[in-house]
Amino acid sequence: MNFEYTHLLPESLPPDSRVWVYQCNRLLRMSEALDLEEAVNEFCAGWKSHGADVTAFGNLFFGQFLVLMADERSAGVSGCSTDSSVRFVKELGQKFGVDFFERTTLAFIIKDKIEVLPMNQLAYAFENGFINGETLFFNNTITTKAALETDWIIPVKASWLAGRLKITA
Repeated sequence: MNFEYTHLLPESLPPDSRVWVYQCNRLLRMSEALDLEEAVNEFCAGWKSHGADVTAFGNLFFGQFLVLMADERSAGVSGCSTDSSVRFVKELGQKFGVDFFERTTLAFIIKDKIEVLPMNQLAYAFENGFINGETLFFNNTITTKAALETDWIIPVKASWLAGRLKITA
C-alpha cells in the first residue's frame, strides 16, 4: 500500500492551519468512502464560524482516517464552529455505522498494511515483537498542517508511545 499523502494536502492552507484527525474503527468500503468524501466536501464548503466562512479542507486518507483542516487566520474555529464539526463527524459515524471517536485503538503500518491494536494490548505486542521502535505509527494527536506533513506517520520510537513502552532513542 502506498502511504504517501502530503501531495494531497492543499498548498493554499498555511502550515499553522488547525488539524483534527478522526480514526475510523474500521476500513470504509469504497462506496462508503466516496459518499463520505462528498459529504466532507459539502461540510467544508459551508463551514462557518460566527457567520464567517472557514477556509477548510477535509479528506479521507487510507480509507480510515478523516482529516479536517481549517485556516484560522480568516475565521477562528472554536466553540460553536468546533461543535458543528464534531456533530458532523458523529453524523457520519451514524450514517456509516462506524465510530470516529474510539480513542483506545491505535493504528500502525505492519507489513505494508494498516493494523489496529487496542491500547491495552500495546505492551504485549511490543514484548512479543508485533511492534517495535521502528514500526510506523499514526500519531493522531497532531494539531497543525505542518505536523500532519511531518509527524503524523512516524516510528514508534519518535512518538509519545516510546515513553509508555520505555523505548530509548
